[in-house]
Amino acid sequence: MIDECWTTQNDALYLHIKVNPGASKNEVLDVREGRLRLRIAAAPEDGKANTALITLLAKLFACPKNTLSIHAGEKSRLKTIRMPLTALERIKELDRF
Repeated sequence: MIDECWTTQNDALYLHIKVNPGASKNEVLDVREGRLRLRIAAAPEDGKANTALITLLAKLFACPKNTLSIHAGEKSRLKTIRMPLTALERIKELDRF
């Protein structure tokens, strides 16, 4: 359930994700162990996968890229993304997971 993978604090939304870089395509998989699982086509080198991740999330949640940031896990598959609270409605629409 999508509600398991996000928290709010002050004026921000924190989305907990697990990323699989180097996949054949960018896609949202499901929610497991309290994290939204994503596949990213970019390789995990020189920040390419992180850039692709931010781009994917910006499109998915209809947020400008400059409002998203990696709060924790920059060099890990387990990440926490800081987003504006306005993304919450779009996250709730993903409740199909």
